[in-house]
Amino acid sequence: MFNLFSDQRRLGAAKLVIRHVAAALNLPISMRLWDGTIVPLGKDADPARFMSIDGAGVFGSLLRRPSLETLYRLYASGYIDVHGADFMTFLEIVQAHRKKIGGQEARRRMRKGFPWLSILPLLTAPEPSADLSHRYGGEETGYVQEKRKNKEFIQFHYDVSNEFYALFLDPEMLYSCAYFTDWTNSLEQAQHDKLDLICRKLRMNPGDRFLDIGSGWGALLCHAAQHYGVVAEGVTLSQRQHDYTVEKIARLGLQDRVTVSLRDYATLEGSYDRISSIGMYEHVGIANYPVYFRKVLSLLDDHGIFLNHGITRRGKLNKKTAGRVSASRGVLLKYIFPGSELDDIGHTLQVMEGCGLEVYDAENLRAHYGKTCRLWYERLLAQSEAAIQQVGYERYRMWLVYLAAVSRTFDLGAMRIYQTVATKRAMIAGNVLPPTRSDLYRNQTPTD
Repeated sequence: MFNLFSDQRRLGAAKLVIRHVAAALNLPISMRLWDGTIVPLGKDADPARFMSIDGAGVFGSLLRRPSLETLYRLYASGYIDVHGADFMTFLEIVQAHRKKIGGQEARRRMRKGFPWLSILPLLTAPEPSADLSHRYGGEETGYVQEKRKNKEFIQFHYDVSNEFYALFLDPEMLYSCAYFTDWTNSLEQAQHDKLDLICRKLRMNPGDRFLDIGSGWGALLCHAAQHYGVVAEGVTLSQRQHDYTVEKIARLGLQDRVTVSLRDYATLEGSYDRISSIGMYEHVGIANYPVYFRKVLSLLDDHGIFLNHGITRRGKLNKKTAGRVSASRGVLLKYIFPGSELDDIGHTLQVMEGCGLEVYDAENLRAHYGKTCRLWYERLLAQSEAAIQQVGYERYRMWLVYLAAVSRTFDLGAMRIYQTVATKRAMIAGNVLPPTRSDLYRNQTPTD
């Protein structure tokens, strides 16, 4: 008896769809169906490198909602997997092929002649449960100011587990772009050099009052106090980061020179000679930049120096599309970084100067962050068993995809990261910085 919804009919429909994809895209990889059959996705597809689909319902989910979020949820849940190479290698293969044929051309080929009438057996297959437990429950964009909850946003991402982050970060627990004076340097060396570069750009002197806004696990605070003799103060909204930093300060015997508070930067008072914000302003929200930079200005001594280190997006001529939530950003907001928003560097500099800061230097470290994220990804991949034990299978795979995707995004140039050095306006500050940048790159040994 003919059964439209039999497993054989569903397998046949899946093979029909895959043949269409192969003809349209000619990908150099294969696909393994739930019965073990490996089907090539192109003429020269490697049968040893394949994606696996764990059931007709998984295939049906992709057809019903063909989105990046669907793919992300199914991969994180384990219903889709890659074999014969790691996830980043598969990503690189697909991105290289897409670049070769063009994104619009790929979509045109896929739409043309798609076997819509043959996919009904797949659409009726029972859908697997792929609702990810680690998802922000509130309004994740942060656009609605009265609903914006900065502390919740920060703790959702950073309070996963200190032990989890320790699996892929360097021993100083730096979760921001490293600085490679040589591309062969280790992550540990590059992160040490990043700390030193920040201190040099801030032209730190012994006794300077130094504020680090969003101080993470305290690496910069302690480095600046130990090697440059400053009196350092940090603020964070992450409980776990705060507690870790307090323990680190005590372990290093720096209680007389370093403090950290669990508080919002907006509540700070006083005056500081040097202020840094490393990987924090992405969480502020573009609409809040004037408040943010004016607050920094109010805390900065007349002859002080400010360094803002943050991720930006590529500038766009069409301002109407600049603020749209893309598919990839939608996934990031829901599952990884709620409340985050990326500006282009031109607008950021405009707001900084409009708020009374004078920009002296802006350095793009895009390639450095691409490599940093790749090293984090490789280290997390190598610690898969420990990571799963710490945070569970689902969240481990979520972070693996996140780090791989961010690394590739920086490599391809869709995102940048800038270190921007500024002071108060010249008529107030005078000549605070030296006449050239040569002091930044001399062979220097910080004071102990």
